[in-house]
Amino acid sequence: MGYTRLQVRIIRRRIEMATNMIAEILASGDEICSGAILDSNSAHIAQKLEKAGIKVVRHSCVGDDINTIAGILKEIGGRADIVVVTGGLGLTADDLTAEAAANAAGVELQTMLPKGAESLCNLVGTASGFFMKIGRCSAFFMPGVPSEMRRMLSDTVLPRIKKLQGNSRKFRQVKEISLFGLTESAISERITDLKVKFPEIKPGICVRFPEVHIKLYANGENKKNLNELLKNACKWVLKKIGKSAFSVDGDSMETVVGNLLRREKSTIAVAESCTGGLISHWLTNVPGSSYYFLFSGVTYSNKAKIKVLDVLPATLKRYGAVHEETAKEMAEGARRIAGATYGLSTTGIAGPSGGTTYKPVGTVCIGLATPYGTKSHRFNFAFDDRSMNKKIFAMTALDLLRRELLGNVDEIRNVDEIISGS
Repeated sequence: MGYTRLQVRIIRRRIEMATNMIAEILASGDEICSGAILDSNSAHIAQKLEKAGIKVVRHSCVGDDINTIAGILKEIGGRADIVVVTGGLGLTADDLTAEAAANAAGVELQTMLPKGAESLCNLVGTASGFFMKIGRCSAFFMPGVPSEMRRMLSDTVLPRIKKLQGNSRKFRQVKEISLFGLTESAISERITDLKVKFPEIKPGICVRFPEVHIKLYANGENKKNLNELLKNACKWVLKKIGKSAFSVDGDSMETVVGNLLRREKSTIAVAESCTGGLISHWLTNVPGSSYYFLFSGVTYSNKAKIKVLDVLPATLKRYGAVHEETAKEMAEGARRIAGATYGLSTTGIAGPSGGTTYKPVGTVCIGLATPYGTKSHRFNFAFDDRSMNKKIFAMTALDLLRRELLGNVDEIRNVDEIISGS
């Protein structure tokens, strides 16, 4: 069924109005404001609130100043249903949050807590959290130490929020599709009709180099219906983007590759030059990788390529280290040494120097030795940053292996395989 643009806008507006509660997240601390400490807490809290059906509308960060903290808490108290605050709890000089919260609510500070506040137990640390009302807002205060915050959030804060929602709770479901090999603009073009086909779904595209992630958001009262809606929308998206999608459940590329290797009862050996062991590092980060990961050789020099992998000196002399033929012999050598099902290799120019007109910075050659023969590919990426090149070289190599393991399945079957996780 198709919808007009006006109908789409009306449906989306109704969905937005049906969202039960809105929340804000506030992180306090000079170290966070200055960038000395990465604020991973806010991202974690936002993800958990989204799953609980709470729409997060704003993230804020303030330094260690009572008046500043009190001012923003008073503002939030007048516009949000829930605020989750981290940091500034304890007995040190910069632990000012409790006093600031008391000021924002216009109450006294009594025994280190604002009057009327309820203490929240910290099972893994010393700084207690607390709950109180500030204006119209239910305010939850937690310590900034990530391990303490996460435990308090899961054990105490989220159950309290669920009670606040009561019978009027609305579910907010999210489906995330992970891709590699398509640009953000190319993805947007392919799924441009999503809003018309599924007006109840709000899409978003997020780039986490070298991956791109499509998020599909749905709000409603019936969780089962939302899941079915998201599944259908996900299938539609996957048919549009094809095998560039590698996961719909948050799995990393290396986890997906590992699962495919285990499913096929296959093993892998890796020979790396320009990626410096990054592929091997990613693969062995996956629990249970010892079932399929057999060998890693970082053969950076030509001498190592010859002595360890049996790359022919004549190949290096004729083609150089960065060439498809060299990559093929590296992959074959790794596979042969380890007795593995597959051999994977990389050799290239990560930069920022070392490039030539024929082989510019960003050039990588990837070899893949299989039971049925050896393939090699050359890619050219336009990055001058060494770290970015190493990441995209490694991801490209793993993606080639993933596609090889998937085999020549048709697109429709591949869509169902991705959704089911089989």
